[in-house]
Formats: sequence, C-alpha cells, structure tokens
Amino acid sequence: MGRSLPHDRGPARAVDYGDRVKIALMDSGIGLLAAAAAVRRLRPDADLLLSSDPDGMPWGPRTPRSLTERALLVARAVAARGPDALIVACNTASVHALPALRAELEPGIPVIGTVPAIKPAASGGGSVAIWATPATTGSPYQRGLIRDFAQGVEVTEVPCPGLADAVEKADEQAIDRAVAAAAALTPPHPAALVLGCTHYELVARRIRDAVAGTGPAPVLYGSAEAVAAQALRRGGIEPAPGAEPSRRLSVLLSGREADLPAPALAYAEGRLLGAGAAVS
Repeated sequence: MGRSLPHDRGPARAVDYGDRVKIALMDSGIGLLAAAAAVRRLRPDADLLLSSDPDGMPWGPRTPRSLTERALLVARAVAARGPDALIVACNTASVHALPALRAELEPGIPVIGTVPAIKPAASGGGSVAIWATPATTGSPYQRGLIRDFAQGVEVTEVPCPGLADAVEKADEQAIDRAVAAAAALTPPHPAALVLGCTHYELVARRIRDAVAGTGPAPVLYGSAEAVAAQALRRGGIEPAPGAEPSRRLSVLLSGREADLPAPALAYAEGRLLGAGAAVS
C-alpha cells in the first residue's frame, strides 16, 4: 500500500519497496521518537522511516524560510521511500513548513503536522500550563490556539530554555536543571500540562513529577498518540495493535543512511524502536 510521488513533483522520486505499510516521520532530531513509538504500538507490523537533520539543527532559531528549506530536504529524502504518510513530528516545523511540505508532497503522500494539545487540555476547565520552547512561548501561533480553544481557562505559558537541547543530547544533568527551572515558573498544581515540544514527551514522567511536587500530579497532554492515529487515518490504514511485529526501521540523518543515534537509546521510546530492528 505504499504510495508513489508523482513524477512532476520536484527532485523526490519514489522507490518501490513493496506493499508493506510504511510510515515516515521527520524532525530536526530525536523528538520524533514519541510519535514513532506510538505508530509502532498501533501498527507493530509497519516499516518506520525516520528522517532527521543533525547537519541543520536546531531548527528553532532559524528563519521561517531557512527552516522550510531544511524541512523540505529532510522530507524529500524520506519521501523517496514511498511512505503511506509523513508525520512532521516537530511543532516549529509544523508552524512554518507545513504548507510547503503539503504543496510538494500531497496528494501522493499525506502530511500530518503536530499541534500542541491545548484544546483537549483545556476541555476539563481546570488551570492549564503550557511548556514550550522560548521561541514558541508567547508566539502569535500559540496565543491563537489559546484564544481559540482555551477561552475562560486559566492558562500559563512556561518557557523551557535548554530543555529540548538537553533531551536531544540525553544530558541527564542538563535535563534536570531545565525541568527544575521550568517547574519553578509553573503555578502550583495545574490541572493539566501541555507538552508543547515533541522532545518533552521523552521526559514526560520527570516533568510530571517535578510539577507535582508534593501535591497532585497534573494530567499531561502530548501529541504523539493523536498524530500517530491521524497518520493511519490519512494513509487509509486500519490500526492493528495485535499484528506480528516487523521491527523494520530505516534512519536517515540529513539524508544519509544511519543507525539510531546513541542518545535515542537513552529513552524507552528509542529502545522500543531499536529492539531487534532490521533495516528495511
């Protein structure tokens, strides 16, 4: 059920990899691991194609034009494998590059963006904290989501400088420092906490524990499960969590074939993907 790119769609060309289910994910770094693990749980038999950009990261400080150029390069590299859907597992890239990615790849390959889970977090009516990168915190994009989906709800935007970089490097001490600093800016005992960067989902338990302190833990809202389910829907693929696992995995680092980066294996999601993985 792999799809091919139309041959008039620029430099990307599809390769016939057979009829296996193939889901691609892209990000600047290992923030795609949470969504990839969610896809693996829904379709253990799927080939996973992971495309990231160590040569061009971090994407956050780039101008929208520069970020879009890098995102297109990363997307084209994995689009040539003929995936059934492509998940843009990066909030910042989804904001700035999604229109360009869809213009180039759709309808041949459905492109699914990542949006902070503000709407479901606010639906309970309690206070909400949104942890995000400094560039996203207070941005018109995030403020628009708050305006559209969290009116009448007490919302606190919490910048988390250094946290994504620390997670990317699996630097335990730097993660602890960044989490503690953001927790100190978070009002006591929010009912819900939105993880507004895909990297943060890899350390979700540490974030929850730091915010809870000695009180009740907030409900965490990430995007991984939702985007994984949406990718299957857009790709016309039924969930089959009981399917025989394939463990087929391809990794592209700025377009180059590679293994999972060593820091990925510091996280449960990375170990799940890497366990017994075979190159597809």
